[in-house]
Amino acid sequence: MKTLGIIFGTRPEAVKYAPLIHALRDDDRFDTVLISTGQHREMLTSTLEEFGITPDVNLSVMRDGQTLSEVTHRILEGLCTGGHLNGLDAVLVHGDTATTLAGALAGLHAQVPVIHVEAGLRSGNNASPFPEEANRKLVGQIAALHLAPTPGNHANLIREGIRESSITVTGNTIVDALAWGMQNLRSYGDPRLEDLDTDPRRVILATTHRRESHGQPMQEIAEALADIATRDDVRIVVPLHLNPKVRAVMLPVLSGIDNVDLVDPLPYLSFCRLLRRSDIILSDSSGAEEEGPALGKPTLVLREITERSESILTGSSRLVSRHRGQIVAEVQRLLNDPDAYAEMAGAINPYGDGRATDRTIAAIANYFGMGPAVMPFVPGADVVPSLA
Repeated sequence: MKTLGIIFGTRPEAVKYAPLIHALRDDDRFDTVLISTGQHREMLTSTLEEFGITPDVNLSVMRDGQTLSEVTHRILEGLCTGGHLNGLDAVLVHGDTATTLAGALAGLHAQVPVIHVEAGLRSGNNASPFPEEANRKLVGQIAALHLAPTPGNHANLIREGIRESSITVTGNTIVDALAWGMQNLRSYGDPRLEDLDTDPRRVILATTHRRESHGQPMQEIAEALADIATRDDVRIVVPLHLNPKVRAVMLPVLSGIDNVDLVDPLPYLSFCRLLRRSDIILSDSSGAEEEGPALGKPTLVLREITERSESILTGSSRLVSRHRGQIVAEVQRLLNDPDAYAEMAGAINPYGDGRATDRTIAAIANYFGMGPAVMPFVPGADVVPSLA
């Protein structure tokens, strides 16, 4: 039996890890130690509860007003003290967060092999996403095993000199998590949304939170939403990020508009229900860039550049920038042109077929010489029935 330390700290990490954690618990080849840094506080706790996951270690690193450097330092210090990595055969880190970078460094310092889940995503610009792009590159130089969601991610790693034998294409476990979420939907989680299922209007789900969006770009996003809301055939739902910098911009522009619902962040299963009900997704969230295509929802990405280019190439999502006029024009195109809408809704989902968890475990088993071979990943070859 191999003992794996699974390090996480944010809500997206919890969502994407959840199918893997449950599957590893059922696999008698592996034991797991779940290490939460607590990088996200309230949102992480509620998400873990929904998935029935309890951390073995909780570092509780968050403090009000921390800088990025301070939170990264606190995570690294917490992981490197207390013997949390003692006796582990490998540590798993996910994606691109401060928890990911600090977890990889802690594994390096403890001489424990690092397995990077969701490896190889690249935008080519260290300033966007910041600091996530650089975090991924740094972890790529530390990891012993790279689990790439797509063939494009695999190619990125090869270009950077990573040994091909250390890379496996798995698909993205967010599709696995979403399939589970669609089978376990809960109420919308906010009384203002309870009539959504009977509302005949087109529903636009809009979220924004990225550092690159703060300030004037977010102001333009808010004003674009207000412009779109002048149509009487749409209803816009905006789960507002808890960051005060987000709320300080969005609330003054959008409060009081009848067909705009400003709600607090929703529990994961409530958010899944909102995703299912939505007609268009408008977001700068990396999760939405993957969830929208998996559900056949046209997804307009509020960014100038993305590390998730596959859905742009297949046409299931579209980069629309953070400029007010362009955002409004792209939304109006989808609302007014049924053919344009159908083309995006019917595009191939490149991020997974619901079997990423199986491939991930097979790749980890292969790393330890326990087989069997990993099932090949073919983008768009399979459709998860619950998402179709």
